[in-house]
Amino acid sequence: MSTSELPLRERKKIRTRQALIDTALARFMGDGFDGTTLDELCAEVEVSKRTFFRYFASKEDVAMAPIHDLWSAFLTTLEAREGGGVLVELFQDTLLRTLDGMPAEGWADQVLLSRKLAERTPSMTAHGLEFCDRTTRAALQILRERFGLEAADLRPRLALDMVVAAFHCALEEWTFQPGPASRDDLAARLRGAFTAIPESVTMTVASPDPAG
Repeated sequence: MSTSELPLRERKKIRTRQALIDTALARFMGDGFDGTTLDELCAEVEVSKRTFFRYFASKEDVAMAPIHDLWSAFLTTLEAREGGGVLVELFQDTLLRTLDGMPAEGWADQVLLSRKLAERTPSMTAHGLEFCDRTTRAALQILRERFGLEAADLRPRLALDMVVAAFHCALEEWTFQPGPASRDDLAARLRGAFTAIPESVTMTVASPDPAG
C-alpha cells in the first residue's frame, strides 16, 4: 500500500515523523548534536515533547532513524520470505530487496547526513552498536522460529555478521565518495562487498620475511 492510500491520520503521523527527522538532521549538522536541545527541535516542528517520544526514544534515535528504518524493514522482509537456501545468500538477497524498497528520493541524503553526524558524535556510535545488537538478535530469532534452527548453532550468527560487516564496509565507502549520494549507488557498493565475502574467508597471507 502506498502512502497516498493510507488513512489521513496515518499520513499525518508519517509526515510528522519525517519532519522530525529532517529538522533534527539539519539542526544537528548546523548547530551541533549537543548544541541542539530537544525543546528547540520540537518547537521548530511545532510538536510537544510528548509527541516526539511517540516516535523516538532520544536525540540519537531520531538522528539515526534513516539507517534504523532500513534494518527494521529488513526484519519485516526476512519474516515474510518464503523458501530456504544458502543462509548467507538469503541474508544478502533480503538486505538488497529491503534497500531497493527504501525511498529513491530523500532517504539517501538523510543517511549521508546521519553517517557524517555519527562520525563526530560518540553517543550515536554507542546507540548504533546497541541497535545493531538488538537487530541481530531479532533476525536470529526469526530464523529459529521459521526454520527450526538451534540457538546453540553459531553458523547463522556468523553468516549474519558477515553480511552486516559487508554492509558497513559498503556504507563507509559510500559515505565518503565524491559527488551526490544515491540509494542505487549504495546498493552497487553493497553488491561489491558481498562478492568479496567468499574470498575473504579463504584469503591467505605469506609469512613475514624475518630478514625484511
